[in-house]
Amino acid sequence: MSYQVNLPKTVQKQLNTLPQELKQRILKTLVQLQEEPRPVNSLQMKGGQGFRLRIGDYRVLYDIDDGNKIVNLRRIGHRREIYRDL
Repeated sequence: MSYQVNLPKTVQKQLNTLPQELKQRILKTLVQLQEEPRPVNSLQMKGGQGFRLRIGDYRVLYDIDDGNKIVNLRRIGHRREIYRDL
C-alpha cells in the first residue's frame, strides 16, 4: 500500500537551495518513499526520533505515520548541518 509524502514549505525551501542534480536525486528518493518508507539504507534515529536517509553527503530526516500512511519530511540538508538544533 502506498504512503503519502508530506513536503512542508520549510523542507521545500531547503530542497530548492540545493544544486539541480542533487535535487533530482533527492526527489527520486522521495518518490520511492511512497512505496517503501523504510528502505534498506534508512536508519532509525536514536531516541526513536524518526528516520534518516543518506543521499551522498546529504541527509533526509523524516517520520512515519503508519496509521494514516503518511511520511512527514522534517529536514533536508548537508550532513554537517542537518543535526544542529534537533
